[in-house]
This record gives sequence, structure tokens and C-alpha cells, in this order.
Amino acid sequence: MELKILYDNEAEEGFRSGWGFSCLVDGRVLFDTGADVDTLLFNMRAFNVDLEGIRKVVFSHEHGDHVGGFQILSMLGDVEVYVPRSFSNYFKRRLSSFKNVKLREISSMEKIDENIFTTGELGRLIKEQSLIVNTDKGVVVITGCSHPGLDKIFSVASKIGRIHCVVGGFHGFNKLEILQEVDLIIPCHCTVKKKEILNLYRDKSRKCSAGCTINI
Repeated sequence: MELKILYDNEAEEGFRSGWGFSCLVDGRVLFDTGADVDTLLFNMRAFNVDLEGIRKVVFSHEHGDHVGGFQILSMLGDVEVYVPRSFSNYFKRRLSSFKNVKLREISSMEKIDENIFTTGELGRLIKEQSLIVNTDKGVVVITGCSHPGLDKIFSVASKIGRIHCVVGGFHGFNKLEILQEVDLIIPCHCTVKKKEILNLYRDKSRKCSAGCTINI
């Protein structure tokens, strides 16, 4: 299983950075679109991403740094787009205006592709969904900002299997002890305690940046 980081606050040489997050799962599921389509598309081209190969798009939550590049939808083939049911009617109408989009509203855990699940809509003030990818090594959790809390996300993801890897934004989450049993930790984007996590778990963490590839 391969993850490509398409959008992040930091970037590898030859890629562009921006405040936001986007990740491509096995070339077929796009998770979030960063803050702007220009940066997203630049990085996709730098990666030689096959746009026609993307069949699913998942938005974690309705913040501009995660949905701002939604215009990429116009450059894809027929796609299913998954959003938390709590997304605004305004944004859902904008997504549905693309003729190639089939909109799916998510409330609870659901399988969306082979070995790929959504946690469903979690959280109170800011509702958010994360991705769960089932692999031979265990479960890979992909988060947008983890507003509901990594502990709550892990609680749902662990229903699929043991958590092998977590990648994405962790926001201000500070219960870092729950990462002890995770084999690979990749804090991205908005993670407030990014440096602390990288220092605390030096042997099993790595930096995140637009342009990096993660093979599981």
C-alpha cells in the first residue's frame, strides 16, 4: 500500500508547500485537497499522478485548508465524493454541481473501497471523518486534523484491526502515550506537538512533507 503526500506545510525539493493537507492512497482514493488547487495540481504533476485513476475523493472536514482545492474534481473522471453529513448544504451543492461527481454523505463507519473504510462522522463542535486502510501489517489511519481526538479515532479504527501506522494532522492532541503501540507515526500539517512526537518516538516516526511517499 502506498501513500503519497500531495499537500502539506512542508515540501520536498521540486514540490510546493502550503498550509493544508492532502494524501493519495494507492493512486485511487484522494483524501482532502489542501487549501488551493494550483499547489495541489503542481504536486500531483510532480508525482506524475494519473488523475483518471482517482475514483474516490474523501473530505475530512469543512475547513478551507482541507477542501480549498476541491476544483480538482473537474479534472477527474467519474468519482464518488464522501463528505460528513454535517457539511453545509452550500458546499454540498457546489460539489454536486460537477457532472462527474456522485456525492455520498457519511454518518457512521462505512467501507468505501477495497480495504478502505471511513471512521464515519466523529466529534462534537467540529465533525470530522478519517480514513482506515486495512493492510497485511495492520491498520493505517489517515487523519485530516484529528479534531475529535486521536484517541477517539483510534477507538473506531481498532474495530478493523491493530493500528500499525497513523499519518496526518494531529492538531493539539497531547495524549502521546497512546502512540506507544503504533509501529509508524507520521505527524503532518497542523500537529502542534510534531517536534515532541518526533523526539519521543525517534525509532518509529518520520517527518511528513509534500512530495514524500510512504510504503506500507
